[in-house]
Amino acid sequence: MKRFLRLSVLAALTLTSCAALAEDTCTKITATGHPQYPVIAFKDGDNIVGAAPMLVEAIAKKINVPLESKAMGTWADAQASTKNGKADMIFGIYYNDERATYLDYVQPAFVFDPVVVFVKKDKKFPFTGQDDLIGKKGVTNQGESYGNDFDAFIKDKLTVARADGIDDAFKVLMAGDADYLIAGYYPGVAEAAKAGLKDDVVPLEPALLSAEMFVAFSKKSPCKSLAPQFGEGISSLTTDDSFHKMLTDAIATWDAKSTPKE
Repeated sequence: MKRFLRLSVLAALTLTSCAALAEDTCTKITATGHPQYPVIAFKDGDNIVGAAPMLVEAIAKKINVPLESKAMGTWADAQASTKNGKADMIFGIYYNDERATYLDYVQPAFVFDPVVVFVKKDKKFPFTGQDDLIGKKGVTNQGESYGNDFDAFIKDKLTVARADGIDDAFKVLMAGDADYLIAGYYPGVAEAAKAGLKDDVVPLEPALLSAEMFVAFSKKSPCKSLAPQFGEGISSLTTDDSFHKMLTDAIATWDAKSTPKE
């Protein structure tokens, strides 16, 4: 009887261990990113395309793990999907302490992203840095973070409204409801061109900041153990000119997507 009990306990422990192992095994990566951040990432149907998904897809292919880049709604929705475990990975994201509570950031960053102030061309004002924004009305995209320091500066010193997408943020700017718009340089220029505003808005110099852009895994994902391999892949592909080629291809894809059909 005792021998039977020992065998039963052993079998139960074995099944529990196997179940735990299965839960910790990454069989597929569901990735997501910003739906409006060309050319790093942008929505195309149900997917997210651009240079960042090209990068992670190339690494996943090399380590033989299937990866799908899916649109999860707004940028805020995309972040929420990694917080609740619906997505395994998010790409093209800045670091801040709050996000680090639910994300494991892959090191190193894959690109430095300049963040600038856009204004209407006929409403330019003297600008040398963030202090020149105090007392003015700003707008930026919902869900954006610009790092711990500038996020704190926005909270403590600035009046910045949040719009549902960079396209809506430009509408707020052009309507005169904001004096300036904060956005990444590349998606800002791309969205202005798409909206027919490239002759009406201008980025002020100097840039507000240059932020590191990362790939990160959800802490709830069984795939987070792959972070070191993705780090090695990022180091390799950003130093051998491969990522530059991905950026070039992403620009061509965005141009084709945003050019009006005759």
